[in-house]
Amino acid sequence: MATGQKLMRAIRVFEFGGPEVLKLQSDIAVPIPKDHQVLIKVHACGVNPVETYIRSGTYSRKPLLPYTPGSDVAGVIEAVGDNVSTFKKGDRVFTTSTISGGYAEYALAADHSVYTLPEKLDFQQGAAIGIPYFTAYRALLHSARVKAGESVLVHGASGGVGLAACQIARAYGLKVLGTAGTEEGQNIVLQNGAHEVFNHRELNYIDKIKKSVGEKGIDVIIEMLANVNLSNDLNLLSYGGRVIVVGSRGPIEINPRDTMAKESSIIGVALYSSTKSFGSSHPSLLFSPLA
Repeated sequence: MATGQKLMRAIRVFEFGGPEVLKLQSDIAVPIPKDHQVLIKVHACGVNPVETYIRSGTYSRKPLLPYTPGSDVAGVIEAVGDNVSTFKKGDRVFTTSTISGGYAEYALAADHSVYTLPEKLDFQQGAAIGIPYFTAYRALLHSARVKAGESVLVHGASGGVGLAACQIARAYGLKVLGTAGTEEGQNIVLQNGAHEVFNHRELNYIDKIKKSVGEKGIDVIIEMLANVNLSNDLNLLSYGGRVIVVGSRGPIEINPRDTMAKESSIIGVALYSSTKSFGSSHPSLLFSPLA
């Protein structure tokens, strides 16, 4: 290692497995930003479910070992590489995708994946924006193409993406229904934009949803656990309804006929499939007060 090389602490993973494979090291070289890259001094880092799947080795994408986990960070620009004009040292920012990993004191990111953190948000809030809010926005606006006045059911609404979906859907003028499995979760869903909430641990909660929405059905369902709920979702949809699959943990058997009479759609969403143009058009509405 070169003399004078600045070092940092970081979490490193040398083998796939449980939480025990996360190893804290204090002799990791601070990355140097290259062309169109910035170095962020990390003040807060988001922990997303997908990172646990990647760490366990069960996800479709596996990083080369060893690696530092973490995608969503918020902090202050420490240095910028060549051809970076949008940011300068000292800027408060957040990012949706790190290059070097976010579980560290410093993280590299491509400049197109970095955004100014509004003064009204602290670093912890900034670190919670990336995957949850950009996924919810992509699901609602790009995939479902929701319109004001439509109804949306956020199936599993008390998690990060679910709460973001409730907030964004309410701000866009939709009728928002959500589900959660605890009283605390249901209250949080209501506080974050849902007009109605249902306990998905109750045996008859699907009937309650049907009674609430009437014969028309639900225009859009944002689905967090498709391997459990997809068959029920198809029966809840309106004509031309859309199920947007954000999460699934296994297979499920459905009857394709359930999509035919209503000409409904099942659409998958993966934030990492987004193009640069999606990132550059990120919604300023995310930072507006809840409508």
